[in-house]
Amino acid sequence: MNAPHIDVEQVERANTTFYETLEQGDFDALSALWLTPADLGVDEEYHDPADSGVISCVHPGWPVLTGRGEVLRSYALIMANTEYIQFFLTDVHVSVTGDTALVTCTENILSGGPAPEDSDELGPLVGQLVVATNVFRRTPEGWKLWSHHASPVLAETEEEDEDDTPSSS
Repeated sequence: MNAPHIDVEQVERANTTFYETLEQGDFDALSALWLTPADLGVDEEYHDPADSGVISCVHPGWPVLTGRGEVLRSYALIMANTEYIQFFLTDVHVSVTGDTALVTCTENILSGGPAPEDSDELGPLVGQLVVATNVFRRTPEGWKLWSHHASPVLAETEEEDEDDTPSSS
């Protein structure tokens, strides 16, 4: 195998690990997947690693979050308020150039909130279709997330479909 092929496989694995870690709700493992200032050569003695804007994230419908503090807080919030989440990734495309990798994919998400009061069952399950771009950076410890950007895919309604059909007047 040549090096570019190995890089693509490693990035695919890092991307899969990101989603599996979210599904498992493992905050410590998720935190370890994101770049730290030290990964980029930023001297943490002079820069607060929680505030350093080395990473960014956009969840569907959220503003841009920058820095480890904001990004990791957002995931802690999502994990605390999501009883169940599963990602089925489709249309995955990986591109590697040097020490930077770009992954685009479609996240087919199935999630459920907390159980209703006085019940052991999951809350209602909801499906969502999201397109995502994940940017990774090569570090001595492997590929780490630099940026995650996810946007919802707007579904067509039957009403819109009817408006697109030519009328016979």
